Amino acid sequence: MAEKVLMKGNEAIGEAAIQAGCQCFFGYPITPQTEVAAYMSRRMPKIGRVFLQAESEVAAINMVYGAAGSGVRVMTSSSSPGVSLKQEGISYIAGAELPCVIINIVRGGPGLGGIQPAQSDYFQATKGGGHGDYRLVVYAPSSVQEMVDLIQDAFDVADIYRNPVMVMGDGMLGQMMEPVEFKEREAKQLPSKADWAATGLHGRKEHHVINSLFLQPEELEKHNEKLQKKYAEIEKNEVKYEMYNCDGDLDIVLVSYGTVSRICKNVIKMLAKEGLKVGLIRPITLWPFPKKAFEEVVDRTKYGFLSVELSCGQMVEDIELSVKGRKPVNFFGRSGGMVPSPTEIANKVKEIAGGAR
Repeated sequence: MAEKVLMKGNEAIGEAAIQAGCQCFFGYPITPQTEVAAYMSRRMPKIGRVFLQAESEVAAINMVYGAAGSGVRVMTSSSSPGVSLKQEGISYIAGAELPCVIINIVRGGPGLGGIQPAQSDYFQATKGGGHGDYRLVVYAPSSVQEMVDLIQDAFDVADIYRNPVMVMGDGMLGQMMEPVEFKEREAKQLPSKADWAATGLHGRKEHHVINSLFLQPEELEKHNEKLQKKYAEIEKNEVKYEMYNCDGDLDIVLVSYGTVSRICKNVIKMLAKEGLKVGLIRPITLWPFPKKAFEEVVDRTKYGFLSVELSCGQMVEDIELSVKGRKPVNFFGRSGGMVPSPTEIANKVKEIAGGAR
């Protein structure tokens, strides 16, 4: 068993990426994720890998495009406004079907906003913040350990589906320190890159062109249809979620992700003492969204669902699409970097349920 070490979330991201085989990192400093780049700047050159601080976020994501096109494992990291600047490049990467990992340690917005934690990039991450019909796989860890574990998953899933994968944590997760274990993992059987990578390192035998430009509409439509089939496979195979305290009949089900879900678990324990049975659905993949989890509880939930977020309700519509009007979907959130207390959330639950029994 590997020894646990105490690490800040942002630094744990960097070490997890290195242990997952990341060969290149391109980034640009922005609070609250700058320590990811700082850690990689210290570690990557010492082990013969590439670290480069780009002149901008736009440059960084296009460097990712180039490295991914050569078939190496590559990562970039940023925080909310920086990820906005990367969106055109992310769309190009998705269109060219290149694997890479993108870290977003979310801060409050819109605009420059503030540097405190938020979850207000949910739409940007899950609905395709750039142009065109594309999707990112989006992971939302709730602890530093889970973030470390999901980094390895992110690189593997990116390679399996030739698609960019985002790991999205709020600023608290990037800045908090927790004990983490870098576990030895069984190597997955991953598809060869020889049939598409633009380098001889992967044994290619013919000239490959990395491209997302299709000037003939028939060709572009065919390419989009191919992408949609791939996204359907991802929805079928890669959904991750946690169900907490969801056995039996329920008064209400909380829905939250990331560090907010940890607060919600405390709320559930508080309300149990007041006679309310409350469950939690925690999406670990924000896309694909865990619709199946709602099917498991919708008929056993008396008062419906409460989405708890560090945003103005961006996840609500995905919950509504999953519930399909069968039960009410309520919302409680804080924004701008404000974090709700367990008491605030508990009071909202009691308001919906008509008071504690």
